[in-house]
Amino acid sequence: MTQAQPLAPQGREIPLSGSIVQIKSGLNLGVRMKFLTTDSGRRIAYAQSKGSGPGVVFLGGFMSDMTGTKALHLEAWCKAKGRGFLRFDYSGHGESEGAFTDGAIGDWFEDAVAALGLIAGKLILVGSSMGGWISLLVAREMPKRIAGLVTIAAAPDFTEDSMWAGFSDAQKAELAAGQVALPSDYGEPYIITKRLIEEGRGRLVLRAPLNLPFPVRFLQGTADADVSMDVALRLLAHTTGDDMRLTLVDGADHRFSDETCLDLISTTVADVIKVGCV
Repeated sequence: MTQAQPLAPQGREIPLSGSIVQIKSGLNLGVRMKFLTTDSGRRIAYAQSKGSGPGVVFLGGFMSDMTGTKALHLEAWCKAKGRGFLRFDYSGHGESEGAFTDGAIGDWFEDAVAALGLIAGKLILVGSSMGGWISLLVAREMPKRIAGLVTIAAAPDFTEDSMWAGFSDAQKAELAAGQVALPSDYGEPYIITKRLIEEGRGRLVLRAPLNLPFPVRFLQGTADADVSMDVALRLLAHTTGDDMRLTLVDGADHRFSDETCLDLISTTVADVIKVGCV
């Protein structure tokens, strides 16, 4: 990725413990939305369906939320299979508390780890876009808890390799003062903070060896204007593991949410569960 390009929002499309402090009425599929409080005091919204393990966890993208098409599709699929499922909003996203501009990759990683504390046993992580980066951080931190990993248009290290690398000198100067606004095709401009860029440098996953000792499936669309195929190829080349595959879908864009893509996501998760539970 060579230009400063914000990622398309896809919503509206370490054991840590969290305490449930509030319950709201259910929104989708009869699943009740709840809140947990992280060790850092952030209140995170989540929706959990009980079922057999390993539990499937959906990790959403940059400025997205847990009501996106892919998250709800996977939730319905897991419920039909009797499998446990969890979706959640990072702080500053969706129904979770906090301002988006206060957050950074490390905060959202910590939110994810807190949410994963709701599930006992092994996990199947499904990370979309930025959620692919977060899921790789989780896998690096707690590999023994991961039974399998599926990424969808994963965007590891995008704050450095896409945003910072694509900023003009004027944008870098503006960022040095605190923040810069990037135009978006999806609504209001993205406000990118100095902290998002600088904190992200401590969370990069493509600069050091990254072993993934469980089944891994990378999914990527060839028409993705936000995360190019080069990123997927770099990720595949960089990571090590005994069972890793990259699937390219001709014509699929960053949303990866048409019927063909949704079917591929669920069949890929089923494959990872089958292989990872042998």
